[in-house]
Amino acid sequence: MTLDEIAALLRKGLAHKPLDNSLSFDCGEDGALRLEGAEVASSDAPADCTIRISQGNLSKLVQGQLNPMTAFAMGKLKVSGDMSVAMKLGQLL
Repeated sequence: MTLDEIAALLRKGLAHKPLDNSLSFDCGEDGALRLEGAEVASSDAPADCTIRISQGNLSKLVQGQLNPMTAFAMGKLKVSGDMSVAMKLGQLL
C-alpha cells in the first residue's frame, strides 16, 4: 500500500473524527504524512506528536492488521512528543 492510499484511508477516518492536534507519521526515506484537523498531507513539518514507523507497518496499522499498542510494545513504532495525541490514534483507526 502506497502512502497516497494510506492517506486516503486516514482521510475517511478523519472525516468523522477530526484531530484537535497535529500528528505526523514518519516513514523514514519512504516519506511522511501529517494529520491535522480533518486534513492529511505529505509533509514532514513539525507536529505535536510524531510516530516513527515503517511504511509496511503503517499500512498494516491503518488496515487493522496491526494493533497500535502491540506495535509500540514490540518497538515497531516509536512515539515522540505529546503521547496523548498518539492515544487518539485508536479512535481514528
